[in-house]
Amino acid sequence: MSDALTELATHIEARRPNAVLSWSISHGELTLEVLAAQLVPLVDFLQTDGSCRFSTLVDITAIDHPERSQRFDVVYHLLSMYQNQRIRLKAAIRADDMVPSIVTLHPSANWFEREVFDMFGILFAGHPDLRRILTDYGFRGHPLRKDFPTTGYTEVRYDEAQKRVVYEPVKLVQEYRQFDFMSPWEGADYILPGDDKAKA
Repeated sequence: MSDALTELATHIEARRPNAVLSWSISHGELTLEVLAAQLVPLVDFLQTDGSCRFSTLVDITAIDHPERSQRFDVVYHLLSMYQNQRIRLKAAIRADDMVPSIVTLHPSANWFEREVFDMFGILFAGHPDLRRILTDYGFRGHPLRKDFPTTGYTEVRYDEAQKRVVYEPVKLVQEYRQFDFMSPWEGADYILPGDDKAKA
C-alpha cells in the first residue's frame, strides 16, 4: 500500500509542481500540503487524471492553530473508488485569506464549505450561498476557533412569562454550579463487585 501511495504522490507532484508543497504518508494515508490558490486546478486534476480519479469528496474541515501566522489548515478528504485510494489535502491560510470554492467541481462542497465558514469563519471565494448552516441567524463568533469561549456568548432559553425564546448574555453563577468530588467507592454502604475478593 505504501508503495502505491508513494507512486501516487510522486505522480501528482510531477504533474502539479506549482500546487504541491510537500507530501507525507502516515498510518497508510497520503497527505499533500498544497497552496490554497491552486486548489481548484489541483482538485480538477485529481478528479480527471486517469491515475487518480478522486471522484468523491468525503469531507472538508479545518484546524485552528492560533499561534501560527497561517492560522488555519483547510483540510479536504477525497476518495477514488476506481483506484481504491484516499487522499488528504491540507492548505495553510491566514485568518483573513479567502479559499477558492470547489463547488463547481464537487457540488457536495456547498454544505461542507458553509460548515467550515460557520464553525471557523473561513471565507470561500466563489461560493454561491455562503451563510451559516449549523448555528442560529444572530450567532456571534465561530465555535471551533480555539479562542471561542466554551460557554459561548449568549444563552438561549424559553421564558415562560414572555411565552417566547429569549437570548441573554451568559452568566455563570457559582451557587448553581454543583460539584460532586466523591468517588463512587467512597461512602458506599454495600460491597462493590470485586471487593469481596480483596478481603479474602
